[in-house]
Amino acid sequence: MGEFARYEGELDATGMRFAIVAARFNRDVTEPLCEGAEKMLRDHGAADVHVAWVPGAFELPLVAKRFAQSGAVDAVVCIGAVIRGETPHFEYVAGECAAGITHASLDTGVPIAFGVLTVDDRAQAQERVGGREGHKGEEAAATAIEMVSLLRNLP
Repeated sequence: MGEFARYEGELDATGMRFAIVAARFNRDVTEPLCEGAEKMLRDHGAADVHVAWVPGAFELPLVAKRFAQSGAVDAVVCIGAVIRGETPHFEYVAGECAAGITHASLDTGVPIAFGVLTVDDRAQAQERVGGREGHKGEEAAATAIEMVSLLRNLP
C-alpha cells in the first residue's frame, strides 16, 4: 500500500502579511465587512494588514492582482457587495468580479479570498454582516489565513 498524506491549513496568521481590497459602492455594507476581516486577521496574529478602497466590485480584481504580484503580501481579501437591481447589471458585475478575482489568484499563485456579497436586497446583505448568516468579512479573512497556511505546507 502507498503512503497517504493529509494537508489542511491552520487558522494562525502569525507573521503573515495581508491586503484587504474593499469596494466603496454599498459602503454601508462593505465597511463592516472590511472591519470584520481586519479584526479577524489581527486577532489571529497577522504581522501586517494593508487596506485599499476601490470604487466598486468591478475594480477589485485589478488591485487584488497588483497586491498579489507585489511580493508584499501573502494573501489578499476582496470585500464587496453587489445587490441585485431591476437590470442585468448585477449579473455582469458579480460574474466579472468573481472571474477576475479567480484569474488574479491563479495567475499569481497568491490566495485571494472572495468576500464579495452577491445578494438580492439589503436585508440579505445585513444578514451576512454579523446577522443570521454569519459575518462574511470574517469568513473571507479566515479563508485567506488557512490558504496561506495550507500552501506553505504542501510539497
